[in-house]
Amino acid sequence: MRGERFREPIHGLSLHDVIVLTKPELSNTKKESANIRSGPISIIVPVLNEAATIERFLQRLGERTERAELIVVDGGSSDGTFELAQRHCDRCLRASPGRAVQMNAGARTASSDTLWFLHADCEVPADCLEQISNALRHPQVVGGFFRIRIPNKRLVYRLTDSFAHYAGLLLCMRFGDHGFFCRRNRFDEIGGFPEIPLMEDAEFFGKLRRLGRIAVIPSRLISSPRRYERMGPWRLTLTYGVIALLYLLRVPIPVLARIYRRTCAQLQV
Repeated sequence: MRGERFREPIHGLSLHDVIVLTKPELSNTKKESANIRSGPISIIVPVLNEAATIERFLQRLGERTERAELIVVDGGSSDGTFELAQRHCDRCLRASPGRAVQMNAGARTASSDTLWFLHADCEVPADCLEQISNALRHPQVVGGFFRIRIPNKRLVYRLTDSFAHYAGLLLCMRFGDHGFFCRRNRFDEIGGFPEIPLMEDAEFFGKLRRLGRIAVIPSRLISSPRRYERMGPWRLTLTYGVIALLYLLRVPIPVLARIYRRTCAQLQV
């Protein structure tokens, strides 16, 4: 029913700690009420050498998230990304390179009760803030993520944005390109993102889901295929899959980081 905001469980899966958020039709009055009750949102974007696309990304993001605080954290760009980003965000910070370090730095300066972490190569849905607010109105929800869509019809991309989604639900694993959001107090409770060389997003997600329920928002973040096109879509998909499998088998993070550097050295933040 359209009036039901949540349904559970997901497609008969036994993943008891996930709630699928449907997309209800809300009047403007109800939307404003939901936003007021849920509080403001701080968006944190880690960047590194994104001068070619950062202005367009931030302009589009700002148009769709006018009520949110926008924080960009630069990890030492050498191409003028920091200066370009300053024109289009509320706060622009410098930090040591590394997504975890950068996202934690952004979270420390955020003024909102809800944190939303985005990569700089995505496009958000037009009603993204309302959907996050709706998700967090459920008292058991500690955070959540969006589904993603890679705008290319090739089969390999459906493995990434569709098959991998359901595999991730079964394995209780999710990565940062899905746009994690969470309550500020829960973020602080688990100590933010672990500052490790790889899989900081998977580690963070695992800790977050142990604190409460996770909302899955079916609206898609449009994720750029640039990493796949640069390295080769099948090669990168296989590399990510192997690293995820080894992670599940508890192979040490430094070993996974070495594999990643050797195969994906040209693909940084």
